[in-house]
Amino acid sequence: MLSAVWLIPALPLLGFIVLLAWGRKLGEPAAGWLATLMVAGSFVAGLVTLVGLLGEDQHHRQFAFTVFEWLPVGGLSVDMGLLVDPLSITMVLFVTGVGSLIHLYSIGYMHGDPRFHTFFVYLNLFAFSMLMLVLGDNLLITFLGWEGVGACSYLLVSFWFERNSAAVAGKKAFVTNRVGDWGFMVAMFLTFASLGTLTYAGEGGVLENVGSLSETTALAIALLLFVGAAGKSAQLPLYVWLPDAMEGPTPVSALIHAATMVTSGVYLMARMNPLLDVAGEALTVIAIVGAATAFFAATCAVAQRDIKKVLAYSTISQLGYMFLAVGVGAYVAAIFHMITHAFFKALLFLGAGSVIHGMHDEQDMRRMGALRKLMPVTAATFIVGWLAIAGVPPFSGFWSKDEILAAAWDFSPLLWFVGVVTALLTAYYMSRQVFLVFYGQPRWKEAGAGESTGQALAEADHEPAAATHAPSTPHESPPLMTVPLVVLAVLAAVGGVLNLPEVYTLEHFLEPVFEDRLHALGITGWMQITLAGITGIGAIVGILVARAIYLRHTQPAERFEPELLRRAWRFDEALAAFFDGPGRAFSSFASRVFDGRVIDGAVNGVATLVREGGSRLRVTQTGYIRNYALGMAAGAVLLLGFFALRTGLV
Repeated sequence: MLSAVWLIPALPLLGFIVLLAWGRKLGEPAAGWLATLMVAGSFVAGLVTLVGLLGEDQHHRQFAFTVFEWLPVGGLSVDMGLLVDPLSITMVLFVTGVGSLIHLYSIGYMHGDPRFHTFFVYLNLFAFSMLMLVLGDNLLITFLGWEGVGACSYLLVSFWFERNSAAVAGKKAFVTNRVGDWGFMVAMFLTFASLGTLTYAGEGGVLENVGSLSETTALAIALLLFVGAAGKSAQLPLYVWLPDAMEGPTPVSALIHAATMVTSGVYLMARMNPLLDVAGEALTVIAIVGAATAFFAATCAVAQRDIKKVLAYSTISQLGYMFLAVGVGAYVAAIFHMITHAFFKALLFLGAGSVIHGMHDEQDMRRMGALRKLMPVTAATFIVGWLAIAGVPPFSGFWSKDEILAAAWDFSPLLWFVGVVTALLTAYYMSRQVFLVFYGQPRWKEAGAGESTGQALAEADHEPAAATHAPSTPHESPPLMTVPLVVLAVLAAVGGVLNLPEVYTLEHFLEPVFEDRLHALGITGWMQITLAGITGIGAIVGILVARAIYLRHTQPAERFEPELLRRAWRFDEALAAFFDGPGRAFSSFASRVFDGRVIDGAVNGVATLVREGGSRLRVTQTGYIRNYALGMAAGAVLLLGFFALRTGLV
C-alpha cells in the first residue's frame, strides 16, 4: 500500500498534461471537473498510503520510494525519490483534501471566465509542485517543488493580467520569492560541501549526520534555510508580496496564500528539526522573527477595508505564530496550527469569495453590511471560521494557538506576551470584519450607483476600486461554492480533536519524525489552564471592543483605523522608495563601474591581448621559403645544443 505514494503527485501531473493538451476542447465545466477529480484521486491515494504507513511499527514508519536515478554526477548522487513518513503524509492529506474542496469551489467561482480551462491547468500544476515539495526525499527535489509553486504563484496571482495591478502583483511575488530562494540554494550548496549528500533520511543522510557539523556551519545552513522559508512563508521583511497577491482570483488566495504554499517554509523548518537543534541560536532568531511578524501583521489588519486584505495580513500573522512555535521547539504545535489554519483560513477566503460573488465583485467592506439574511450559508460558515481563528473554545484555532502560547511561555514570557496581544488583536480585527460584512445596516443600499462614486472612493483611499457600481441585491452563491464552505466549516469547528490529550493524537503520530525533540512543557497543568484562560479572556475582550465600535458605535470607527496601519506602517512604501532611490543609484553605479570596467574590462582585455599578440606574431609569417628553412635550421641547431648540454658532451 505504501507503493501507492507515486500516484499522489502523478495524478495532478496527469491532469495538468491532459488539460494543457485538450483543456480548450473540454471547455467549461468539464475541464474543472477533471482537475478536481485528479486532486481528489491524489487525496484517496494519500489515504491508502496512510493506511500502509499505520500498518508499520511506530518507529519504522519511514519509506523511501525511488522513481528513477536522476543525477549521478561525481560525488553528487540524487534520485527522483519520494519520502513517506508521518510529516510528509500529514502535509499530503491536508494539501490534497483542502485542495480538492478549493478546486470544486473554483468550478462555480470561475464560471464564465474566457480562460476557464487555463485556470485549472495552473491549479493542477501547482498541486503537483506542492506535492513534490513535501514528498521529495532530498533537498533538491524539495527545491524543485519550491520553485514550481513559486512559478505557479506568479501565473495565478497575475491570472487577470489585463489589470495592471494584477500583473504588478505577480511580478512582485515572483521577485520577492527569488530573494528567499537564494538562501535555500546557498544552504543546499553548503550542505553538500559539508556532508556530501542532499538526501534527508538514512544512515548517510543529512538528518542523521548534522551532529558532525561544526556549530558555525550548522548555524549558517539553518539561517540560510530560514531566509528561504521567510520568503515563501511571508515573514518580515519578505512579507510584502502576499498582501498584493490578493489581486488573483479568490480560490488562488485560499489555495496558495492560505492553505498550502505559504506553509512550505514551516514544513521545511520542521523537516530540518535536527539541524535547528544543533544550531540553537537559529531557533531564537526564528522565534523572534515569528513573534514580530505575528504582531506586525495583526496591527496592519485592524485598519484594512478590503475584505481580502484583512485575511491576507491575518495569514501573515498566523504564519508568524507557526514560526514562533518552531523557534521555541514546539514542532508538533506548529504542524497542528498549520492544519487548523488550513481549515479555517481556506474557509474564510472562500467565504470572502462568496461575498464578493454575491456582491457583484465588490470588495470594500464599507459597502457591505447585513448580508447574513441574504447569504445565510456564507454567513454561518464564515462565522465558524471567525470563531476558530479568534481562538474561541471549542473551535479548532483555540487548541492549536493555546499549545503555541504555552510553549512560548515556557521559552520566554516576553514572547508569550507578544503572542497574547496578537491573539487579542486577531479576535478584534476578525470581529470587525464579521460585523462590517454580515451585521449592522445594509450599506450596499446607500452606496452610490455611479462609476464616479467608486472611483472617487478609491482615489480617496489610494486603493483600486473593486467594483464600478454597487450591487442592487446581494445573493447567495451556488451549491458548487457553498458545499465546500460547509465541509470546511465542520473541519474548522472540530479540527481541535486532532491533538486532544489522552487519545491517539497528532503528537503521537509525528513522534517518529521529531523523536526526542518533542517539546515537553516545564509548567504545571494548572499553569497551562491559567494561560489558556488568559488567552480566552483576550479573545472575548477583542470581540467586545469590536462590537462596541462597529455595532454599537460608541466611538467613531475612524479613530481605530489610522492611515499608518492601513498602509502597513508604510514599510512597503519605504522599500519602494529605497529601491527607486539609493537602490537604483547603486545599481547604476555597479553597472557602470563594476560591470562596465571590471567585468567587461577583463573580457575586453583578454580579447585585446590576443589580438595584439596575433598582430605581433603575424610579422613572422613572410611567405618566403628561405625564411622558413632558416628557422628550421636554427631550431635544429638549438635542439642539438640542448641535448649536447644535457648529456655532457660539451
